[in-house]
This record gives sequence, C-alpha cells and structure tokens, in this order.
Amino acid sequence: MNKTELIGAIAEKAGLSKKDSEKALSATIEAISDALVAGDKVQLVGFGVFEVKSRAARMGRNPKTKEAIRIPESKTPVFKAGKALKDIVAK
Repeated sequence: MNKTELIGAIAEKAGLSKKDSEKALSATIEAISDALVAGDKVQLVGFGVFEVKSRAARMGRNPKTKEAIRIPESKTPVFKAGKALKDIVAK
C-alpha cells in the first residue's frame, strides 16, 4: 500500500474526503517527525512506539580496498509494534 492508497482507505473508513484524509495523514506524520527530532518517544497504545536510537561510532571496512574507515555516531528512527498490532497481524 502506498500513500495514495492509504489516504483512500482512511477516507473510506473515517467518512472523510480524500483531501481531508491527506491533511490528517500529513499532520500525523509531521507531528511524529517533530516529536522524534525533539528527542521524544511517541507511544500509540495498541499500535506501537516510535523512538530514536543512537548508534555508537565504530570502525568499518571499505569492501573494495579493505581499508579501515571510521563510521561516525548516528541517530536512527525505530518502530516497535505493540502487542495488539502483533496479535492482529498474527491471525
């Protein structure tokens, strides 16, 4: 399912127009992104948790030259599914 199909599904289930559904989806994504940038965790009970994890700096290898390279510290957004979502998918 892509974004357009998701907007159509939201419109159908919520009884909204596609334009309103697109605004709602965009606002939701923006709010989650803003919270993650601020370092907050977004927890949707029954669905899951969005948070930012830090990866420590480490040494890696260039596969072409076999030369050691330093990989800098980075932050990555992660999603952990909640129990209710896991149960629905498992059925």
